[in-house]
Amino acid sequence: MSKTFLHAIIFVIFSINCLSQKKNPSEFIPDGYILSEHHTGDLNYDKKKDHVLIIKDTREEAIIKNRAGEIMERNRRGIIILLDKGDDLEKVVENKDCFISENEDGGVYFPPELSFQTLDNFLHIHFSRGRYGYKKYIFRYEDSSFRLISFEISHNYGPKVLKRKEIDFIKMERTLVENINKYGNAEEESFQVVSNMIEIEDRIKLSEIEKFEDLEFEAF
Repeated sequence: MSKTFLHAIIFVIFSINCLSQKKNPSEFIPDGYILSEHHTGDLNYDKKKDHVLIIKDTREEAIIKNRAGEIMERNRRGIIILLDKGDDLEKVVENKDCFISENEDGGVYFPPELSFQTLDNFLHIHFSRGRYGYKKYIFRYEDSSFRLISFEISHNYGPKVLKRKEIDFIKMERTLVENINKYGNAEEESFQVVSNMIEIEDRIKLSEIEKFEDLEFEAF
């Protein structure tokens, strides 16, 4: 076998290996964005490690002065979800600007803290307002997209829960939990629980949410 022919075979094998090599998750980050967080976990019940990328815009016009005259960077954040298909990664969600900046002005409250968790094949998105409560969204992969299956909002005053609303979009049920002793001490909490059935046409897709802060569930 000639050296030229041998080199040609080696080149072909090398090229095939390069073409079949799985992409790095960072290759899916759009131009003008940076990686803010990277989470992994099985999100589609196949026991493979999927990827949740939290990305952040880098527009200079989002660098502003706040009310105190301090320079603040308020670029919004987004999310990309990649499913591990064995020999490649499949992008199933790209929503570039659905989350507020971590430097957002919280007004009379602290800016909400945003956190993510992949747990039991579900994606949990949690907005915390510290002593004032939280909002929690749970998404599940179905029909080639991530759909909202649960929403919860809690209104707190310090350690005390004043009221909480839970919406289960699978059971189509709303549960209202209210502290009937809201003016007492936290250790004296007493809750009244009322559940009702709800009607929905279709569950919300993560990819179609423009801004999480604009989501309203008052109708439920």
